Amino acid sequence: MRNGNLLKHIVKIGTCGAIVWSAITFGASADTAHAATPTSLSLISKSKNYIGTPYLYGAAAGSTAAFDCSSFTQYMFKSVGVWLPRTSTAQAWMGKKVDKGSLSMGDLIFYSTNGGKSISHVAIYAGSNKIIHSSSSKGVSVTDMNSSYWKTKYVTARRVL
Repeated sequence: MRNGNLLKHIVKIGTCGAIVWSAITFGASADTAHAATPTSLSLISKSKNYIGTPYLYGAAAGSTAAFDCSSFTQYMFKSVGVWLPRTSTAQAWMGKKVDKGSLSMGDLIFYSTNGGKSISHVAIYAGSNKIIHSSSSKGVSVTDMNSSYWKTKYVTARRVL
């Protein structure tokens, strides 16, 4: 297939099909290739609408004027029909545990920012080693999860979608 025809074919099969096609074509194994779903793509898209929203510790559930980390994840997952409890610690019990090397868009990622191993922060995996979250320093933002700060704080991940 010539490049122009190949591109037209990829557009016809859609985003999810293209991701799977890319994984097969470029040799990603079934253990690590996780195609985004329409729900996870919607979750990330809706979450990006709140970039710049300020951080407020203990922000009221359902409020969009400000978020803390877990009120943000709770609100965003509710927007795609998934119930989550209010705190990051309680959210860490939801869904199925996922290895760091097998993350998919929409997975919840948990961090310990208080010096121990206890969970004190939650973010949404946005793909390409990026997270979208409400941080105390920047509010809702997209961050590289492999930055020197976040890389050392990782605890676990859960799949609820």
